[in-house]
Amino acid sequence: MQPLDRWVPVAVSSDAPAPVSGAERATDGAPPATTRIGSGLAGAGRSRWILFFGLAATILIVDQITKAWIVSNYEVSVAVPILGDSMRIWLSHNTGALFGLFRDQALIFAAFSFAVIGIILLYEARAGKSWLVTVALGLLLGGALGNLTDRLRLGYVVDFMDLGIGTWRWYTFNVADAAISGSVLLLLLVAIVPSLGGSNRDA
Repeated sequence: MQPLDRWVPVAVSSDAPAPVSGAERATDGAPPATTRIGSGLAGAGRSRWILFFGLAATILIVDQITKAWIVSNYEVSVAVPILGDSMRIWLSHNTGALFGLFRDQALIFAAFSFAVIGIILLYEARAGKSWLVTVALGLLLGGALGNLTDRLRLGYVVDFMDLGIGTWRWYTFNVADAAISGSVLLLLLVAIVPSLGGSNRDA
C-alpha cells in the first residue's frame, strides 16, 4: 500500500457542470410552465363559449316563454295598458324583420337568419379575449334564434311590447328584439371605445 503522501491531487476541469441548486431545478421545468399557460388560455376560451351559448339559450327560452304566455292571454291588435299609455301590450304578427320592417318577407328573412347565425358563430370564434364582445354576440345569437324559431314554426314573429307617448309610438317588439338592440348598442360601444373590447389587436 502506498503512503498517503504519495497521492497526487487531481485537478478538477473547469468544463465540469456546476452543481445545480433547488431553485434552478425548479426553473428547469419550462415546458410545464408553458403547458400551464396554454391550459389557462384554453380554460378562458371554454368559459367564453359557455357564456356565449348560455346567454343565447337563456334569451331564446325567455323569448319563447313570454311569447307563448302573451299569445295565450291577449288578443291580436287589442291594446292593453300596462303603465298607462306609455307602455302597452299590443299583440301583433310580424311577417317582416326587426321592428316590423319589410313585411311579408318572413321566409326570406328566415333564410337570411341562418347566414347571420353562421356569421355570429364565426365572429365569436375570432373575438379574441373580449368578454364584452362575447356578451354582445350571445345576446345577438339568442335574439336571432328567438325570431327564427317563430318564422319557422309560425311563418311570422310574435311582437307584443308597445312603447310611446300619445300618438307617437315605437315599433312593437319582443324579448328577442330587445336582445338584438342591446347587442348592437354594445358592439357600437366597443367600436367607439376599442379598449373595452380587449387589446388593440383583438379590438
